[in-house]
Amino acid sequence: MSTAAVNSSSATTKHAARRAARESLLLTTAFAAVYLVWGSTYFAIRIGLESFPPLLLAGSRHLLAGLVLYPILRWKTGIRPTAAQWRAAAITGCLLLFVSNGGVCWAEQTVPSGITALLVATVSLWLVLVEWLRPGGTRPGLRVVVGLLLGFAGLALLVGPAHLGGSERVHLGGAAILVVASFSWACGSLYSKHCAHPASPLLGVAMQSLAGGAVLWIVGLLLGEGRTLAHAGVSLRSGVALGYLTVFGSGIGFTAYLYLLKKTTPSRVGTYAFVNPVVALLLGWAFAGEAVTLRTWLAAAVILTAVILVISAPHRMPGHEADAIPTPGEA
Repeated sequence: MSTAAVNSSSATTKHAARRAARESLLLTTAFAAVYLVWGSTYFAIRIGLESFPPLLLAGSRHLLAGLVLYPILRWKTGIRPTAAQWRAAAITGCLLLFVSNGGVCWAEQTVPSGITALLVATVSLWLVLVEWLRPGGTRPGLRVVVGLLLGFAGLALLVGPAHLGGSERVHLGGAAILVVASFSWACGSLYSKHCAHPASPLLGVAMQSLAGGAVLWIVGLLLGEGRTLAHAGVSLRSGVALGYLTVFGSGIGFTAYLYLLKKTTPSRVGTYAFVNPVVALLLGWAFAGEAVTLRTWLAAAVILTAVILVISAPHRMPGHEADAIPTPGEA
């Protein structure tokens, strides 16, 4: 073999090694973003609520993200969304952002941020139920059924008997809103699998942000939240929290999530469903003085075990959907 051929082979090997190292670093960074950034959004919402009313907080975050991303992505991709794609974006925006994310912001007025994240983790359970009950849906296996029963037992433990484990139960009204929010995220997620989308996933996200953010603002103003915001003013802490939610939660976090879906298995991506609540619990305890009691730890152990059972179970779906797993959305 000639010297030139040897040098060429060596250069190719080094290039492949550098590319593998770069992809490994990107994967690690993306997992860190999804684990830590999405887990921290619950704490950022709590800080934002010090100045912003709940629906305007959620609406500002998503509307800002949509207004920035949509024109950039339209120009970069050259895609002109159809009426059917806008209709799908409006429906998913209402389910995922207005009902679900707006509900999370509303509930955090009465429910600690860490417990909110724990209750939102039940989205994985709702996804299985909705998929099962819809026409032509998939019946879960025994392992998933055990996970469902265990998960809802953990939910009952969290909001159930008073004075258990030295703590009061979770505020029932806030918990009910979070149950509705989680159910809405499951419905929106499953609907989005079968509706019309633009070829660019990020453009679809920008469209959802515009639609959901607009609805959040309209409903918030109709409920008088504009007057509340005008009287309260916005503190620096809350302004920074809104910026963090917009840039890191809606921008960087979701981009990392889409990257992971392309580069690794859905079951690995789904592990964030039980990491986020742990991050949120620790941040709420460390920086907001939220109590983490025996009841909380017991319920967390039960719910997160259930989520692991559901996410790691084999799915009996044909074709490409065999790899799909239920994953809860970020706050």
